Amino acid sequence: MKLKDWIAPFYVWKRAFEKPFTVPKPLKERPGSPRYRGFHQNDLDTCIGCGTCSSICQNHAIDMVPVDGIETHKGDSGLRPRIDYGRCCWCALCVDICPTTSLSMSNEYVWIDTDADVFRFIPGSEKKPWDSFKKGYKREEEYQLVDPRRIEMEMLPPEERVKSFLEMVKGYSREQAQKEADRCIQCGICTATCPAHMDIPGYIKAVRENKIEDGLKLMYETNPMPAMCGRVCTHQCEEDCALAHTGDAISIRWLKRYLADQVELDDYSKAMPVDILSNGKQIAIIGAGPGGLSAAYYLRLLGYEITIYEANDKGGGMTRYGIPEYRLPYDQLDKDIEYILSLGVEIKYNTRVGKDISFQEIHKESDAVLISIGLMLPYKMEIPGEDLPGNISGLEVLDKITRGEKVHFEEKVAVIGGGNVAMDSARTARTFGADVTVLYRRRIEDMPADEEEIIDAQQEKVTFITQAIPLRIEQAEDKRLSFIYGLAEMVDQGEGKRPKPVLIEGKEFSIVVDMVISAIGQGADFSFLPMEYEKLFSRKNQLKIDEFFRTRDSKIFASGDIANQTKDAISAIADGHRAARSIDHFLKNL
Repeated sequence: MKLKDWIAPFYVWKRAFEKPFTVPKPLKERPGSPRYRGFHQNDLDTCIGCGTCSSICQNHAIDMVPVDGIETHKGDSGLRPRIDYGRCCWCALCVDICPTTSLSMSNEYVWIDTDADVFRFIPGSEKKPWDSFKKGYKREEEYQLVDPRRIEMEMLPPEERVKSFLEMVKGYSREQAQKEADRCIQCGICTATCPAHMDIPGYIKAVRENKIEDGLKLMYETNPMPAMCGRVCTHQCEEDCALAHTGDAISIRWLKRYLADQVELDDYSKAMPVDILSNGKQIAIIGAGPGGLSAAYYLRLLGYEITIYEANDKGGGMTRYGIPEYRLPYDQLDKDIEYILSLGVEIKYNTRVGKDISFQEIHKESDAVLISIGLMLPYKMEIPGEDLPGNISGLEVLDKITRGEKVHFEEKVAVIGGGNVAMDSARTARTFGADVTVLYRRRIEDMPADEEEIIDAQQEKVTFITQAIPLRIEQAEDKRLSFIYGLAEMVDQGEGKRPKPVLIEGKEFSIVVDMVISAIGQGADFSFLPMEYEKLFSRKNQLKIDEFFRTRDSKIFASGDIANQTKDAISAIADGHRAARSIDHFLKNL
């Protein structure tokens, strides 16, 4: 041992005569720095309970738990994070990943208690002195662990779109799809919002990992029409995507389309092999729209013999006869339908129930009957002059275009309505070169049409006149039509309700056009049902069903647009799936 090692300890003594660096009251006089990562804060109203903070925590220090006074609702799981400070290492990854920025950390670091259990607490719910602290660690707006911007979908420019019916959306490449899938934080809020409750995080993960067949199988667990839905789904899930709170929602619909597009129809049987054992029971389905096809798929997997009666020459219902091909190419719709048929489902096309075959015969020969017809009867505006030549419904326009029939669009066209049928009619007329004006009784923000449809129509130079209440149609010079409308004021109807348009007396205007296309809504045609089945209705033209989709005749079920208020394809698919389960339960428990 060297000499300096012997004398080194004596050097410590000189410290005894120096002024100490400590202070008498360190706990009270040493606040944390402005950006210190101390105890957590959470804005319970901003938090959506996505659980991303819990997922990213490497110490398992965060649990998602229910909180009194917070209910589960659309876009909110109803859960809130509980922090365990016995595990927390104050890394702040939970704050960095929080998509709503509700979670932060105060600069308070002193918390003394003899009960260890109190150090597991729910920020924002259990009141603490630091709840109102402004200083501490918060995620900077420009700093995000997840790219807030979505990969934009390439589309045909407006000037090209109006020249043909070519599909306007081009689809993601593999690189684009995987980059977009990388943005998903796998929270699952979207799954609860989706009417079909698809495993959206699961199939997005499949995209990211390039496990295409796995993703296809996941989609078919709850949705047997992914090629169609990947193009025209109303994508309610994206409205509640956690990332939408501070950036762009994940392009869930386009990722669904990407998966469906990667597998050819001939390879579906390899990707999703099935072994169907027939149970000998026969199910009749009236209508080959999304609801009927969905029910047929899931019932067939359960071993039922399925016959679908379809009045048209092809399947798809309103998705074929009410959506233009530039939005939904029919070969993609056929791809979904052909796979369902390949499992042994039979569709009898050009068969109108009540004319080509009686409902009584179907009822007698089947173990159960599912009515899943679309809304094919257009509503009338119920105004004078509606029957003048030059008036036509939007549904008739779209139906004729689908069938390849010639529609002569006049030079100047007025479209009445604000839904998707109105937008599709207006954009179709533009494709044929017409000068188009859309008139709607409420404001643009009140329109039930998809926002992107409205934007696309505006880009294609469709003119919009809002707060315009139809009054009458009069004959003008040169066989033209004068559409007279009144100006409406919007009257608030309370929280959660659309404002009501109320006509302003004396405020009348007119627009002279060559053609008026009415697209204000549609209903179902139940004329195929004999009078003895009048008991099925709760009131005229509305079937009454219970929570199991069963009517007052225990053998008859109903699903699709006639069974829900949403009236979109994904809701019809979800209803078809649930109706299939109810039919199976009913027949197994006879």
